[in-house]
Amino acid sequence: MEARAHGIHHVTAIASDPQQNIDFYAGLLGLRLVKLTVNFDDPGAYHLYYGDELGHPGTILTFFAWPGARRGRIGTGQVGVTSFAVPPASLSYWRERLTEHGVRLEGPLQEPAPHFDRPVLAFADPDGLQLELVADERAADVPGWDGGPVPAEHAIRGLHGVTLLEEGDELTDRLLRETLGFEQLGQEGQSQRYATPDAGPGLRVEVRTASNLQPGIVAVGTVHHVAFRVPDDRTQLALRATLAGLRYDVTPVLDRQYFHSIYFREPGGVLFEIATDPPGFTTDESPQELGAHLKLPPWLEPHRREIERALPPVRLPAGVLGR
Repeated sequence: MEARAHGIHHVTAIASDPQQNIDFYAGLLGLRLVKLTVNFDDPGAYHLYYGDELGHPGTILTFFAWPGARRGRIGTGQVGVTSFAVPPASLSYWRERLTEHGVRLEGPLQEPAPHFDRPVLAFADPDGLQLELVADERAADVPGWDGGPVPAEHAIRGLHGVTLLEEGDELTDRLLRETLGFEQLGQEGQSQRYATPDAGPGLRVEVRTASNLQPGIVAVGTVHHVAFRVPDDRTQLALRATLAGLRYDVTPVLDRQYFHSIYFREPGGVLFEIATDPPGFTTDESPQELGAHLKLPPWLEPHRREIERALPPVRLPAGVLGR
């Protein structure tokens, strides 16, 4: 298969208060705020990007921040859980750090956890977004970012994967394997696990049949979409042609400044994006300045003063590079 995905590019969720979100993800979890920008379709709201030192594809979690928006409901047709990879030796550090900051862990740390034989810490962010820290042996071989409040040896290395909640999994299984290039790794209960045959972060997708759940409502505390990565525009266009030929209602290519995107809904209802690796987050900022200033695309720059007046002020937490 020539045109395929090479894992997850990013996950985008919805938050309420942007400062609370920055404090949690940059301050507590120690991710780098690699881009402070706005929602290009709603410039009165922040779009916050977190990742590793440079925001490499596979490490990125982003948020649309809409203060006062209603709380969503996690259910079928959604990404139910977003998982990060950490070195196995770091789980005890994270259990202590999260507990000290008042984050409730959902179930005890077990060795190994009864979830595909990997120890997992499960918890939620302040808006209720479901998260996991997964012990991943490969994470220990990747240097951690040393510019944040978490020691580099314990730093989150990137995404581990996502869990899709579905009423049924047959058509989603076919899309992942036959079109996007994932391979099935195994089954545990009502969950099927897939991965791409690549190296790096963000390679895994779990599809969980959850017909007992209500359909999800996308709002605060839920995932808006998951993006899969392709290396270039040519591959994206080829994959778009394949999806259109399969009668998916796929969008035209959209310029997201830091990558190019197409969107469609998979058979279970989850919004999928295909995003290019380039041009990346250093296209308009130096590596040292990432996330330190509000960045706008050229078509919004003439409206900067109006946009800045509409946005609530935010700051980076103490101990974070760029503060």
